[in-house]
Amino acid sequence: MFASLNRNVRQYMLVTFNYWNFTVTDGALRMLVVLYFHDLGYSTLEIASLFLFYEFFGVVTNLVGGWLGARLGLNKTMNLGLAMQILALGMLTVPDVWLTIPWVMAAQALSGIAKDLNKMSAKSSIKTLVPDEKQGALYKWVAILTGSKNALKGVGFFVGGLLLTTVGFKYAMVLMASVLSLVLIGSLIGLDSGMGKAKSKPKFKQIFSKSPSINILSAARMFLFGARDVWFVVALPIYLGSVFGWEHLWVGGFLACWVIAYGFVQGFAPKITGKSEGKVPDGKAALFWAGLLALVTGVIAYGVQIQWQPELVIVGGLMIFGAIFAVNSSLHSYLIVSYAKGDGVSLDVGFYYMANAMGRLIGTILSGWIFQVAGFAACLWVSFAFLAITTLISVRLPKRKSQAVTQ
Repeated sequence: MFASLNRNVRQYMLVTFNYWNFTVTDGALRMLVVLYFHDLGYSTLEIASLFLFYEFFGVVTNLVGGWLGARLGLNKTMNLGLAMQILALGMLTVPDVWLTIPWVMAAQALSGIAKDLNKMSAKSSIKTLVPDEKQGALYKWVAILTGSKNALKGVGFFVGGLLLTTVGFKYAMVLMASVLSLVLIGSLIGLDSGMGKAKSKPKFKQIFSKSPSINILSAARMFLFGARDVWFVVALPIYLGSVFGWEHLWVGGFLACWVIAYGFVQGFAPKITGKSEGKVPDGKAALFWAGLLALVTGVIAYGVQIQWQPELVIVGGLMIFGAIFAVNSSLHSYLIVSYAKGDGVSLDVGFYYMANAMGRLIGTILSGWIFQVAGFAACLWVSFAFLAITTLISVRLPKRKSQAVTQ
């Protein structure tokens, strides 16, 4: 049955399968590191520092990885990402006495490179599989890939909490590395060798985008993801455990449900933003949804600051935040693929996700530091400020007249 499918559909399915499996391990690893090292007595700032290289090398990887993808082909960058994640997981199977901050940071650096190689390859490959005139289909395929990825990252959070509770940290690493090894073998066999390779070899200086639209969207993306991670990555799971007394499995399970729901909304973003009415989104849509997210975040921050039913405000507010953030993220993911040039698409996509990784880096470090010195409400107020900046930047995104969706 698989062999009878259209070639582009088969390649899309293989790329998505690779991305799904990688994403589960990425989410599980994040949850395992946060909870395990908190149990070992690490402070929130020290835990945030464990992800410093993960996020920093994500910035570098997206910038250089887009150039590599255009020169070598997206199949090679995707497979390289899978191999590096297997190596990173293997580094964390050592005895506890070896799990020093520098060692874990080095493993996280490999994981950060692996994750962004994999993501850049997956997102860029869609542009090569969908004709330029079929913008509706492009939006739908990007939304499905992005939404399913985030839903499975939520599954990874749950898997991380479950594995830590049942088999422990070391055996969790072994199990995940074994699964990815099988995925890598299938990927080496199945992916087309020429996917995403530019017709002319791009020069290294071309890694920086010259497109005003992509530069503006990248800046908006940086503050958007900084706004999420400044309270979600380190501060929230530790706050739920230390203040509300939630067990590891409950923390992992709740964050898993949140990210799964977030991914589900992303998958339906085209319908939410008007595709069923014959429209594809533009800068005006991105501006509206960024402003709405800033407003919601300000309300949540105020509720936590005055301590009005904080557990209800955080849990309920996080659900609303997640739904609106999901639409923002899906809109951005479509716009970057739409703005990107068809030949050597990974150059533009890589530059954009470099800004995404920079936002995560800033948010992660601030999450640990601000939570430690000023508390959870302060993290939320910084998130609100970042979203206000995202909204202001989005004013400059290109607007276009409503156009019919081509399937």
